[in-house]
Amino acid sequence: MSAIVVVYEVDRPPGVASHGAEGTVLRVHAAPAAPGSTSARGPRTFCGKDTFAMDTASWTPDGQPGFPWYPLEHASRVCPACDEAVA
Repeated sequence: MSAIVVVYEVDRPPGVASHGAEGTVLRVHAAPAAPGSTSARGPRTFCGKDTFAMDTASWTPDGQPGFPWYPLEHASRVCPACDEAVA
């Protein structure tokens, strides 16, 4: 599988710019890396959502078998469809 980029679906107050602003992580998704990159996200998550309005996590999965692709502090917010696609 190609590189995975972790992205956050975030809830922000109305009128707040999407990137770089504080917000509550609603869901953690996985997206394939953009072609030619290992850190830039592709246009869609593995579950099919558009990544445009999502924040890219600073956390990077290590790719080792048995280790999660998502940050453990957000384990309860992992998208089940992305998790299944990555597994």
